[in-house]
Amino acid sequence: MTMNHTYRLLITALMLFLSLGQLQAQKVGTSSLQFLKVMPTARATAMGDAFVSLANGADAAFWNPAGLTSLDNHDITTTLTMWLFDTKQIALAYGLPMGNWGTLGFQFHYVDYGRFEETRADVVDLVIPANGVPFFNAGLTGRSFTPYSYLVGLSYAVKFTDKFSAGATVKYAMESLWSDQAITMVNSVTGEETTYKTYADVVLFDFGMLYNTGFRSVQIGVSVQNFGGQVKFADAAHPAPLAFRLGSSANLFGKQGLLFTDQTNRLTFAYDLFQPNDYKQQMHLGAEYSFSETIALRAGYKVYYDSEGLTFGGGIQTDLSGWPVSFDYSYGKMSEYLNTVHRISLGVQFR
Repeated sequence: MTMNHTYRLLITALMLFLSLGQLQAQKVGTSSLQFLKVMPTARATAMGDAFVSLANGADAAFWNPAGLTSLDNHDITTTLTMWLFDTKQIALAYGLPMGNWGTLGFQFHYVDYGRFEETRADVVDLVIPANGVPFFNAGLTGRSFTPYSYLVGLSYAVKFTDKFSAGATVKYAMESLWSDQAITMVNSVTGEETTYKTYADVVLFDFGMLYNTGFRSVQIGVSVQNFGGQVKFADAAHPAPLAFRLGSSANLFGKQGLLFTDQTNRLTFAYDLFQPNDYKQQMHLGAEYSFSETIALRAGYKVYYDSEGLTFGGGIQTDLSGWPVSFDYSYGKMSEYLNTVHRISLGVQFR
């Protein structure tokens, strides 16, 4: 691939991003499968999600599949996200480099929403037991159910030149709202029965590009996430949360630093433009300080969000029997009425 072709691809991606930003910003709150918006990876989320140009290793499968080409060895990472209202997400990523054949990536997400008590309008009543005090039943049936969501994805990435990489992902997403896969509703007037699915599933695609400009440590990344068809629950259909990311990053100081070179200390800044299909255009700002690529401190901020804003965290990377091992943590501040969000990630490279 020539340099002119690379520039054309990046310019096309930028024009597509900006034009869709104007179109999609009008459709507020209309997407389905909201769990796809909860991104894993403690390192990335500690930097305010400003990660599309920094995505590397197995975690790149979540953010920008082109970043998988950075792998020289097998890499596996896992992230536990403690989300709102006791909701938990577990995410797993695996990267497999295949030399000149490119790199494969695998990802898996599972969301546990907890257990819910079943309520029904037709059992709301004042209960008068034969012996005892009357009480009001708010609709509880004595049964419970456990909604869940999951996603599995397979990525493939290729490095076309020493500066340009691209990748794609195919994903299957499923969300279940009830213990059974279907429920039958009876019209109280006509007696007509209608059966509805209590889950939705869809096949989605991600696409990504990563470009090393060759000027010091400046990199540019572009990704499109959750591209696919409509998601149908019962008789209503809505799009998946399509998202566009365009960002750049550079070392202020460190190896190939913009200000000066330092072999021990590194300070990286990253900036992403983010366009979802159900909200206005947003921005992500992030910074990472690393000492000897062993200890890292991170901070970020999300701009034009209703409830999210400040993020921070840190990490440690060391060798365990010759295998690089990383441990990362991130904190996300939500609004005063919502909980804070915590993520813990663990990664291992196998040599």
